[in-house]
Amino acid sequence: MNAEMPDESALQPLQLDVVSAQSQVVYGRVGNNVALATFQRHGLTAAAVPTVLLSNTPHYPTLHGGAPPDEGFAGWLQDLVARDCLRRLRLVQLGYLGNPAQAQALARGIAARRAAQPELQVLIDPVIGDWDKGIYVDPALVQAYRDELLGQATGLLPNSFELGTLTGAPVQTLDQVLAAARQLLQGQTRWVVVTSAAPDTWPSGRMRVAVVSTEGTQVIEHERVDAAPKGTGDLFSATLGARLLAGAALGEAAQAACDAVVAAVTLTHREACAELLLPA
Repeated sequence: MNAEMPDESALQPLQLDVVSAQSQVVYGRVGNNVALATFQRHGLTAAAVPTVLLSNTPHYPTLHGGAPPDEGFAGWLQDLVARDCLRRLRLVQLGYLGNPAQAQALARGIAARRAAQPELQVLIDPVIGDWDKGIYVDPALVQAYRDELLGQATGLLPNSFELGTLTGAPVQTLDQVLAAARQLLQGQTRWVVVTSAAPDTWPSGRMRVAVVSTEGTQVIEHERVDAAPKGTGDLFSATLGARLLAGAALGEAAQAACDAVVAAVTLTHREACAELLLPA
């Protein structure tokens, strides 16, 4: 016999721990493709909101797709509220954004959610560019981050180029990186973790991450693997966010994120894979 179909009005919505708004690709391991796997591996229920939907990352010879219409993107955020699935939301994680309108829509949504859930954590990787390529997003996003999002973040995860771009401060030395990061400790922001901090000062075969919070500073040094697959920053951010939700202290979470990236890059390099491999 067939079981009696349940009354849909009595069904409870799937409650989310995390909303992850960042890039998404059909082929590859960047943005939400990395973040969703990482959150799931840590036992978290997450929803992916694509800020761009692309066939692959732009370094390949062909590329299709782009940012969704602004109305559609805002609608995705509104429908999460309408589905009543955010009652236990603990983390909003932002990565690559497609345009300034998305920053505005996310800022409105975060402010509204925080009014209901003051303990909500918001982690933002302000993806803007890097030393070798300069700014590779819409330049208007730099001001959109400053105006709309930086002050709403619990924590920020820029690389040193992005830190210098957002603050206008010099970031060539480690002391300069720490000083620039402290400039961003305002509004809701309690900490800044700077990846690839002051690369010209690294010892041979090593890299540094700077952890700056309202409680102090810490510098983490880790192995540098001779490979540069796309998506390592997304893996770092998602791992750090997941570890914080598990109760880890900031420095411990940042160290776990460094370890995850080193393990993934080592595996990717060993297997000679074109895309980031995530260890089991």
